[in-house]
Amino acid sequence: MKKTNKGMAPSYQNASGKMRHTLTNDYLFRALLQKNNKVLKGLSCSLKHLKMEDVRSVTIENPILLGEALDDKTFVLDVKVLLNNSSVINYEMQVVNLLNWAERSLIYLCRVFDQLHKGEDYLKIKPATLISFLDFTLFPEQPEFYATYQMMNVETHHLYTDKFALSVIDLKQIGLATEEDREWQIDCWASLFKATTWEEIKMLAEKNEMIREAAETLYQLTQEEKIREQCIAREEYYRNMNTMEKQRALLEARIEMMKEEENRIREARDKVVEERDKITKERDKITKERDKITEERDKALSEIEKKDAEIARLRRELEKKGN
Repeated sequence: MKKTNKGMAPSYQNASGKMRHTLTNDYLFRALLQKNNKVLKGLSCSLKHLKMEDVRSVTIENPILLGEALDDKTFVLDVKVLLNNSSVINYEMQVVNLLNWAERSLIYLCRVFDQLHKGEDYLKIKPATLISFLDFTLFPEQPEFYATYQMMNVETHHLYTDKFALSVIDLKQIGLATEEDREWQIDCWASLFKATTWEEIKMLAEKNEMIREAAETLYQLTQEEKIREQCIAREEYYRNMNTMEKQRALLEARIEMMKEEENRIREARDKVVEERDKITKERDKITKERDKITEERDKALSEIEKKDAEIARLRRELEKKGN
């Protein structure tokens, strides 16, 4: 077990019970990676399947002043990392499902990929990967723990470029971790991020040196009042987002109900109109039949009148001859 400078056990070993803030809090997640470069390196090696000795440098390109209130520029707490000065990784922690992550993640990746300054050669662009930790399942119809997406030919599966990739770690699907995921201890990192008690943290730390590093730094961060204040602010933001999402869902449900009611009214109205048109057609048919009968009657009466007139004429002629 790692000792402190005073020879004592690491501070997190003295903690117990439920954690004040977990690493699904994107502020605490960012603070951990920014505070401890060894943890950042270990996480990056696991996710990129690299050995520690293969990584010469790993630096955060968009650091923030830890403990200070967030402004408009730092409100999105992504962590932009330059690995070996040759590739870029953008880490995102997302806990609220706004049902648009597939689209948002593409926008974020494109921003990271757009690295060149005016006049620079396109060939100098560094490979960019967006790695998102989601506390929800992106594609419920096809759940996975760790998935990577790249651009390729849909027919031949030929890779278009290896410089543009999206990776998703589903924190709700740790049980689906593959043997390769476990070999690179990605499931351990996910379990760390999902842990809610110090007992869970200690169990993970017993098996993993990097988790021990993270646990100690995490404990120290949670003792800092300004860090806690920012974590609380983020959690309030999450609650507001969840409330807004629930209100949006309720509103959409009401709109859907209104649409269904409108459809029912429309169908009923169409049925009434259809019945009315049917009655109108029947009425028109009866009217035509009546007009036809009237016409035939008038024609018959006209014929009778003609015959009566002819009979009267013949009678008069007979009377004249008789006289």
